[in-house]
Amino acid sequence: MVAFYLIGAISSVILNKKDSICSYFSFFSAAAGALLGVIFSISVIFGETFYLALSQDSYLEFGFFVDKLSAFFILVISISVFAVSIFSTGYVKEYFGKKNIGRLGFLYNIFILSMIFVICANNAIMFLIVWELMSVISFFLVVYEHEKPETRKAGFIYIVMTHIGTGFILLSFMIFAGTSGSFSFETFNSAGLTMTPLLKDLAFIFAFIGFGAKAGIVPLHIWLPYAHPAAPSNVSALMSGVMIKTAIFMMIRISFDFLGASGSWWGYIVLAVGTISAILGILYAVVEPDIKRMLAFSSIENIGIILIGLGASMIFFASQKPIISAIAAIAALYHLLNHSVFKGLLFMGAGSIIYSTHTKNIEELGGIIKKMPLSAILILIGVLSISAMPPFSGFVSEWLTFQSLLLSFNLNNNFAIIMLSISAAFLALTGALAAYCFLKFFGMVFLALPRSEHARHAKEVNIPMLAGMGLFALLSILLGILPVYVLPVLDMIAASFIGTGAFGQSISVGTFWMISIPSSRGISISTPVLLAILLILMLIPAIILLINRRAQPIYETWGCGQPISTARNEYSANAFSKPVQMWFKSLYRPARETEATYSSPYLKESFRFESKIEQVFEQYLYNPIVDFVMIKSRKARLIQTGSIHAYLGYIFGILTILFMFIIAGGS
Repeated sequence: MVAFYLIGAISSVILNKKDSICSYFSFFSAAAGALLGVIFSISVIFGETFYLALSQDSYLEFGFFVDKLSAFFILVISISVFAVSIFSTGYVKEYFGKKNIGRLGFLYNIFILSMIFVICANNAIMFLIVWELMSVISFFLVVYEHEKPETRKAGFIYIVMTHIGTGFILLSFMIFAGTSGSFSFETFNSAGLTMTPLLKDLAFIFAFIGFGAKAGIVPLHIWLPYAHPAAPSNVSALMSGVMIKTAIFMMIRISFDFLGASGSWWGYIVLAVGTISAILGILYAVVEPDIKRMLAFSSIENIGIILIGLGASMIFFASQKPIISAIAAIAALYHLLNHSVFKGLLFMGAGSIIYSTHTKNIEELGGIIKKMPLSAILILIGVLSISAMPPFSGFVSEWLTFQSLLLSFNLNNNFAIIMLSISAAFLALTGALAAYCFLKFFGMVFLALPRSEHARHAKEVNIPMLAGMGLFALLSILLGILPVYVLPVLDMIAASFIGTGAFGQSISVGTFWMISIPSSRGISISTPVLLAILLILMLIPAIILLINRRAQPIYETWGCGQPISTARNEYSANAFSKPVQMWFKSLYRPARETEATYSSPYLKESFRFESKIEQVFEQYLYNPIVDFVMIKSRKARLIQTGSIHAYLGYIFGILTILFMFIIAGGS
């Protein structure tokens, strides 16, 4: 697996002058590595833990450690990489003759390799090295189109936020190392047993902030809506689909393995942050006209849903309810897998739209379903899945998450019941808003009439791009209608850090038609039966139409008294989301500008209207911090004179003071 990624990286450098050959060597090598990654991860999930020592030093023991949890994340990465790599062979043709394909291929393969090393690292020092490698390589991928000012800004924000997160991760690891006397993760497993409550709380908080910055939780999400739209779409699919999940992996590892998830209030923090991230992420996605920014905000929402399940699992675990804790953990892991699939599909779909139309503004699209019918079908599957519509994959994991929250009534803690019930209510609202958001997206992009020349000249994308999207579309369907084969595997993985499984013998191949949890622990649901019901409901109108078939006159589409003969008469994306803007205007704080030009006092020649949504966190949290840092930095420049004589004077002064302290201490 590692060898193929290295071959892909090296061949990209060697063949960087031959765009076509370079792209095939680079991305097919990555696809081969991903296939081996799938085989390797499955062998560990159903077999033995993998361990490879690179150094036997007692203090800095470097090596690779892959247990069931690690193998699951490698599986998620490998599945995404395989589909995205196939897609990339067609997508990068857009850059032929314009950008250095060899550089993209090299960074792409090393980026994947760094993510796998992050998952496999068994030592804190090694982890920080590969974590930093992943961050720096992803920064260079974000700024691949560095000639654009907005891309450079996105890269700067990303690299600053990721290093702030790394600082907090380092603080957490120092607490663990100080307690265990080693940087080995194996010794960290027992550190939680000997730590004082204060140190355990600090280690958790520092880790949650550090990894939360990479995951994109609110309010540390500021980089994500900038970086994902700036990066090439194949890179965005990996960053959103799998890179931010590496942070979730370490949250699970630290909370359960290192600290034993003993603090129930940790679960409440994770639950609250997840709930806030979910609702705010989708609210900003609803009103976003940029396709890739909309998907980036949606990633914040889905990370929030994953954290809701993880937080609920931590609360149940601390309340001595391991079986219910395992159910919530399974829901979180299932949604993590599903999100990597349908979000990868949608980012590749966004890349296909941009590839064909050269715009990512929803307002400039419309009617391209006739130009891109195959892409439209595949993207529709992703839309239905992310909207949690049965029987697609997003429905199953969100349903399980919702049900795990309602299992709070098995607790004897009224506060926990209230908190989990509130989270369930917000999860339901989030699901409704997600359906609303992606209904707007699909309708305004693919239906009605083209609203610009970009849309009028669209055409279907090439076969490799369709194949990459098709693989994810197929998985979105299979994960929705056949979860009975997935849940037992996730049960084994959850049991590896919870300590017990949730389903036992209640799910087997014999219960193919049902996802069943014993009635004393939850309820059951059948996605195949739901699929059959939906197909029947879809056939009923068709049957009625066939029975009552007769000639009908055909007229132009009618809209508010006017035939819709031009795109100017259609609903815009902004108009579609206007009700939500009005309902949540205290959050959006919309700013409106109007400008009219008159040819005479009575005749208006032109009228311009512009509405902007205020980015609350950027405006009221980050901008004041940046202003404060800049003011203090300007004052610090008073001692940064640029004179070597001044700097030598500073050194002499410090040495004199230290010498005086030494003399005073000796006397």
